[in-house]
Amino acid sequence: MIAIAFAFVLGFANFFAQTMVLDSGHPLLTSLAPGRFRIARAVSLGLEFAVLVAVMLAVSEGSGTWLAFYALYTLGNGGAAWMIWRSM
Repeated sequence: MIAIAFAFVLGFANFFAQTMVLDSGHPLLTSLAPGRFRIARAVSLGLEFAVLVAVMLAVSEGSGTWLAFYALYTLGNGGAAWMIWRSM
């Protein structure tokens, strides 16, 4: 149960990092047409949700390996988001 809660907290951190990047005003994102940006935003957040659900299901079956990989993924996301946010 604690592992699922930890996965949820990591998922919250990933959604925060993703939203921070999407709202950063980075030139790559602002160069997209508004319609394409909305689609890209929805797809990227949807994929992030799908990854979170998959990890939580794997962890509920007792797979601690998936939680470890998700923690590393979260560290990578956080580092990349911080670098993008810092460069702005």
